[in-house]
Amino acid sequence: MSERSIHLSPYSEQWPKEFDKEKEALLKVIRDWTVDIQHIGSTAIVGLSAKPIIDIAIGVRNLEEVDQYCISRIQSLGYDYVQQYEVELPNRRYFRKASLKGKRTHQIHLVEIESDEWKRYILFRDYLRSHPEVAKEYEQLKKRLAKIYLDANEYAAKKTSFIRKIEAQAREESRS
Repeated sequence: MSERSIHLSPYSEQWPKEFDKEKEALLKVIRDWTVDIQHIGSTAIVGLSAKPIIDIAIGVRNLEEVDQYCISRIQSLGYDYVQQYEVELPNRRYFRKASLKGKRTHQIHLVEIESDEWKRYILFRDYLRSHPEVAKEYEQLKKRLAKIYLDANEYAAKKTSFIRKIEAQAREESRS
């Protein structure tokens, strides 16, 4: 398989366990600055096929503290800090971790707990968890796109309109 291909794996019961293990490690090094740590993304949805990468959302009080105290602590756990992504998303700190073979295994989206980003991460995940028919629709879309797009950024971009539509439905439902 090419390095620049999208591989979806069937749901694994190991994914929540891997998240729990990583959450525990993260709390050991950044507990004082962390408000919440959540498992997000497709690996957080029972039964959903996904790229086998554990997505972690970390909610903090403010990014200034993170910049000063947390980046090096997270890096000490084997994460790479990808600062260049802040050009497009200045309100997020992004980290990724790879296996010894160089395959990405985890990624962290660190944002302020009161931010729209945090709310969207949780809203989307919770909506898919409570609407299995929508989760299946999302899975079918991902499988179609994985056959068409080799580049992860293109693949992700093509999912955006579906994700935004679901976020809007989730917001509307949460108001009811």
